[in-house]
Amino acid sequence: MSGDASLASTVLLVTREGLGSGGPELQLALMGKYLGLLLAGDLTPRALCFYTEGVHLVCEGSPVIEALRALESRGCRLLVCTTCLEFYGLKDRQRVGTACAMPDILSAQVEATKVITL
Repeated sequence: MSGDASLASTVLLVTREGLGSGGPELQLALMGKYLGLLLAGDLTPRALCFYTEGVHLVCEGSPVIEALRALESRGCRLLVCTTCLEFYGLKDRQRVGTACAMPDILSAQVEATKVITL
């Protein structure tokens, strides 16, 4: 895996605090592995959109913060739902990405050629 042409116009939706439906530790481990593979393969999605439980991943204490920072530094937009941050009481704990409203997330999805829910 190398090059990011196939993901350059792809938006990934992150709606959970990890990947899959296993236990929390497994979900976080899988998310870490997934993000690591994106970085190792030089794959940069157009955007990652975080909402519902997914907003926990961009906040203080998240084990994937550094991987998300690396993706952001490569030009991947990290869009984080402000309504969800407020709902979970995490507004002051966000450490990466751009807090935004649902219309911004919708716009990113509409502009994408492919949308993948993780």
